[in-house]
Amino acid sequence: MEDNVIISIKGKQINENGPDEMELVTAGQLSRDEQGGITVSYQESELTGMEGTTTVVRIEGSRITLLREGATNSQMIFEVGRRHLSMYETPYGSLSVGINTSRIKNAMGECGGDLEIDYAIEIDNLMAGRNFFSMNVRRDSGIKQ
Repeated sequence: MEDNVIISIKGKQINENGPDEMELVTAGQLSRDEQGGITVSYQESELTGMEGTTTVVRIEGSRITLLREGATNSQMIFEVGRRHLSMYETPYGSLSVGINTSRIKNAMGECGGDLEIDYAIEIDNLMAGRNFFSMNVRRDSGIKQ
């Protein structure tokens, strides 16, 4: 079963240049599977710099997977206490990305909810910054204003 939802995303990255924050509200879909996993998906826009990319967030208990396909391709896996490596493909080339997750707060259910992730990111084995990601998902009431 798939529901139309409104997704509010807040991201903050702290690196040597200081904090950089981003907020996005977009329409998307929420679906559930028989194993209890929840998937949230949405289309990136020109605002995020990834127009033409579909983002899928798969929530399976304490493991969160973020997949991007299209103009930008990547897979990021978040699990507290584990370091995950992946490739991040951009139109300009590929980078090796390491993810070290320090905290996940998962209050996502089949009707929506909240997800927060606190993680450090490495690019080509060099620390690139600390990131905070939060997402609120709620059913789209279908009311247009």
